[in-house]
Amino acid sequence: MVTLRLSQDVDADAFLAEDPLALLVGMLLDQQFPMERAFASPWELGRRMGVTRLDAAAIAAFDPAEFAALFATPPALHRYPQAMAGRVQAVAAHVLDAYDGDTARLWLDATTGAELLRRVKALPGFGDQKARIFVALLGKQFDVRPEGWREAAGAYGEDSSTRSVADVTGPETLQAVREFKKAAKAKAKEAAR
Repeated sequence: MVTLRLSQDVDADAFLAEDPLALLVGMLLDQQFPMERAFASPWELGRRMGVTRLDAAAIAAFDPAEFAALFATPPALHRYPQAMAGRVQAVAAHVLDAYDGDTARLWLDATTGAELLRRVKALPGFGDQKARIFVALLGKQFDVRPEGWREAAGAYGEDSSTRSVADVTGPETLQAVREFKKAAKAKAKEAAR
C-alpha cells in the first residue's frame, strides 16, 4: 500500500491512499487553499457524510444545497465552499458517466501518458497544469506509469523536482515545494513589471 504525506495527517493521508475518488477530490481542492487542508478535506467530507469511502454516485446525487452545507460547516472544506462543492459533484458525475463510478479506471485503463493526461484534463476543474501535476503524482507516488507518463507530466515528472504536491513525501519536501512556489511567484511578479 502507498504511504502518503500530502495532508500531513495520518488518517487523512491513509484515506487518500485507499480511496481513488478521495485522492481526485483532494487534487481538485488544491487551489487557492493550503495544500494540507485541501488533501485533508476528503477525509473530513467522508466523516461528515458518515462513510469510510467516497462514492461517486452518492456524491453526484446529493442535493446541491445540502452538499454545499457539508462543505461550509466549520471548519470549511475549502476557501470557496459552495463553488468547490459544485465542482466536486461535477467530478463525481463525470467519474460516474465515464468510468461507471470506478475512479481508478481513469488512470488504470490509460495505456499511454498522453491518454492519461487527456483523461485527467477532461475532468471538471482540471486545467493543463493541475492535470500534469496529477499525472506526476500518480507516477511518482502510486507507480502509475503508462508509457510516456513523464513527458505528459512535463517538468512535474522530473525525478529530483520539488515543484508540486507530486513531490511531497514529508515535512521537508513540503517545505521545499513551498519554497519553490514562493520563488516562482516572485519571479513571475518580477517579470510582469
